[in-house]
Formats: sequence, structure tokens, C-alpha cells
Amino acid sequence: MTPPLPPALVLTAGLGRRLAPLTDLRAKPAVPVAGAPFILRVLRWLSAQGVAGAVLNLHHRPDTITGCVGHGTAAGIAVRYSWERTLLGTAGGPRRALGLLGPRFFVVNGDTLTEVDLRAMARAHAASGARVTLAVTANPDPDRYRGLDIDEQGRVLGFRAPARPAHPHFTGVQLVEAPVFAGLRDGEPAASIGGVYDALVAERPGAVRAHASTARFRDIGTPGDYLATSLALARAEGRPSLPTGARCRIDAAVALTRTAVWDDVVVEAGCRLVDCVVADGVRLPADSVLERQVVTPAGAPPPGGGRRLGDAWLSPLDRAAGAAGSR
Repeated sequence: MTPPLPPALVLTAGLGRRLAPLTDLRAKPAVPVAGAPFILRVLRWLSAQGVAGAVLNLHHRPDTITGCVGHGTAAGIAVRYSWERTLLGTAGGPRRALGLLGPRFFVVNGDTLTEVDLRAMARAHAASGARVTLAVTANPDPDRYRGLDIDEQGRVLGFRAPARPAHPHFTGVQLVEAPVFAGLRDGEPAASIGGVYDALVAERPGAVRAHASTARFRDIGTPGDYLATSLALARAEGRPSLPTGARCRIDAAVALTRTAVWDDVVVEAGCRLVDCVVADGVRLPADSVLERQVVTPAGAPPPGGGRRLGDAWLSPLDRAAGAAGSR
């Protein structure tokens, strides 16, 4: 009989600043991606790999995550939640959740989708004696994504800011031993990379190791990333276009090209949208012509400002939204 895999902690508490203004409406993992909330895609992947239980940490817009995940039934995995009144970070979050996890567990970014073989990773982790194993792949964009310094034995020597030459890229999937976080004070923010892991690398060479993978890597970091990932997944699933959200009214005389439409949206006659994201509750007036825009409903203006169109706000899809690696 195949032994069960350890449980997973999925990091879903972050503010998602790079995906603003969309994350004013939903937590980043709860945004719809080609017809399904992103977090459900992550949980279904974990379930298909053989992970039976997951914990999600919550802070920003928690209702949007619990509302689509519930107990995990739709994803085929048992889900529990770890609540963070204060955002605790990539090490403080795992520390808070230790009581819901076992002595060894996966940690997975809630805004990243990949196909890492978790059983192969678990075997490599057990054989190496590592305290932390990070799944890495070829860096898809060295100017944007962090890299890792790794020796010939697979030991992680350090962590690099985005820069060339290219270094292997951390996919957001890791397997850790609980004592790595147990020494932290519960309820205090702390970082893994840039904190606990750096100290572990310095104190115990070989305690942090890399597991090389050729798995594809997709994220929804920025609005542009989000739309690109949505379109790529729709193509992979044989969809000619992105599905429209629930309770929408789209006039027959509307043209939507490579455009994501969330829930409760009204698009009146004559509108033409190309490469846009239309968020929950938007009403677009007749004959609106938009290209590469994020459209959000009336309320506070988007971060960095925007322009009004009727009762909606418009902001550029390609606006830079914070430093790479910021969640």
C-alpha cells in the first residue's frame, strides 16, 4: 500500500498587493481562473497527488476563501483553517498552524500552480535528511523572480534577489519538518526566506536542500499574470474562451476577446473589450471600448489612481504593482 503523504499548509493569508485592485474584492487565492477559484485548483492538485488534508491560513478577505472552499468537499480534500488576526508571514503563519499539522508537512503558495511530483519530493526529502526541501525549476524570468544558490549536492547555500545570471527558481512548494518553526514565538510575524531559512543555512549546512523539477510553473501575481494564466489554463482545458461568471447579463451585441468576467457583471450593448479583467459587480455602459484594462466597481479609487467610466473604475492591466516576490 502506498503510504499517505504529509498534510499541506497552503499560504492564503497574504494581502495580494501586486494583484490590486482585484484583491480589494477577493483574496488572491479566491479569484476565478478559467472557471474555478484558484485555490480550488491548488487543492485539487494536492488531492490528486495523494494529500488527504490541508490547512489554509486566513487574514485578508477570509470570507471569499471559506465561501468557495468550505470543508474542501469540492476539491476532494479535508480542509481546516488557521486564523491570523495579524498577518504573520511565511514563517509565522506555519508556526501558528503547527497544532493542525503533523511533524512533517508541505507548504504551498496559494497563488502558484505547478505540477511538482510530491511523492518524488517526499522520497528525496526523507533520503537527504533535510529539514527543509524546496522544489525548484529553471528560472522563467531571472529579472523578476528570486534565485537560489545551490551546490552540486543540492544543498541550498543562499537566496538571491531577482538578477542575472539565472539561478534556479523556487516554485512555492516545499516540505518541512515542524521543529524548523517550533522555536518561533506564536503570534509574531516572521519570514522563511529572508529569515528562518537563511539562519538555518548558516547554522546547519545541508539542512535546506533543493529538489529539482521540470514541472511547469504558473502564478497570478499581477493582473497581467492573472489574465495570462487564466487564458493558458482555458486553452489547456479545451475552452475557446474564458467562461463568464455567475449572474451576469452580457448583451448579445457585445464582443469579449481574451477577457475575464467575474460575477454579477452587466455589460450593455455595443461594448468591445480586449484583454481585460472585469471584476465582481461592475456595470459597463453601452458602447464602451476597452483594451488591457482592469475594471472594478464604484468605491475607493484603485491604488495609484484610475479613471472613471460610469460607475466603474479603470486601471491599466500592465501597471507595475510592487516588487517581485511581494505577496
